[in-house]
Amino acid sequence: MKKDIPIKKVEDLVVAVVPRPDEKEFWDVFLINLKEVPIRFVLVSARGYGELEGESRKTTTLRHFFEEIGPMQVVQVEPIHIELFDLTHEFWVSFLFEQYLYDKKYVFVHGTMHEDYFTPIPFLQRRGVMIR
Repeated sequence: MKKDIPIKKVEDLVVAVVPRPDEKEFWDVFLINLKEVPIRFVLVSARGYGELEGESRKTTTLRHFFEEIGPMQVVQVEPIHIELFDLTHEFWVSFLFEQYLYDKKYVFVHGTMHEDYFTPIPFLQRRGVMIR
């Protein structure tokens, strides 16, 4: 039964959105494994939704697969064009760790991809927005 399934909290996994140093129109989305061990079979489902210019808009849902992300490793997931920053962006991450399938939804609400919310991003020596 559903009540018999343990719900384990995702820890030490970060989704970060970071501006490119040499380009102003695109930012990059990174997934950062802060664990001391690898995670496996990582699936990231990304989509954007909200209102642009008075119209309801949705982006295409993109799915990215990484067989393994090593300990203390950063992987680039996808680019985001700055014209889409007024949308809410959702990244649903599922992965296998210690024989348990984890998942977590990381949601960047519209307006949060802004310099006012910048923080140092681990391992990148750059600043951006992140959810841990």
